[in-house]
Amino acid sequence: MSTIAENISTLAERIRSAAQAVQRDPASVGLLAVSKTKPASDLREAYEAGLRDFGENYLQEALGKQAELSDLPLIWHFIGPIQSNKTRAIAEHFAWVHSVDRLKIAQRLSEQRPPELPPLNICIQVNVSGEASKSGCSPEDLPALAQAISALPNLKLRGLMAIPEPTDDRDEQNASFAAVSTLQAQLGLPLDTLSMGMSHDLEAAIAQGATWVRIGTALFGARNYGQP
Repeated sequence: MSTIAENISTLAERIRSAAQAVQRDPASVGLLAVSKTKPASDLREAYEAGLRDFGENYLQEALGKQAELSDLPLIWHFIGPIQSNKTRAIAEHFAWVHSVDRLKIAQRLSEQRPPELPPLNICIQVNVSGEASKSGCSPEDLPALAQAISALPNLKLRGLMAIPEPTDDRDEQNASFAAVSTLQAQLGLPLDTLSMGMSHDLEAAIAQGATWVRIGTALFGARNYGQP
């Protein structure tokens, strides 16, 4: 068994154990393979080991992989910061966008989504830790943004995404993810998605309701940012 397949098996067991610890169905937690900086051959290997959902941060890199892997029925998620000049390509080539944090971007995605495609699945990125370096709307601005996005055609608002400040303290992890879950519940909208948790904190995220955990390092190994 390849290393990637072994890693997927290990991650599946971590997800199963974390879900069962809080009486959740493990099938309610999706594994989103964060494949930025990784070659298409690694994604093909992960597909052969059972994965279908892949998250990319960099548009040009993602488009190249999509072309190279066009023979596979992959589901593409955009999870990186979004510039206005990138919205058309994102609207045309992805099924999910996890990183919407302002209305202008959502409006452009809605306008540019091809009519023959199903609505684009949207998560609002919320900056739950208040870090100046992080993307995401503030918790205070979230209700108005969620209401506005939920009214846009060609988009389907699914839930929230967050990248809390990294910590090894399980109580702090739980508190950050619980805050995201609470924010979503307070919106009063029919949402079903919480995209939160990564390699180091997926157990806490699942305990607080994550439905997607975004895993890169624990799946593909350390990233090589020297690659184009």
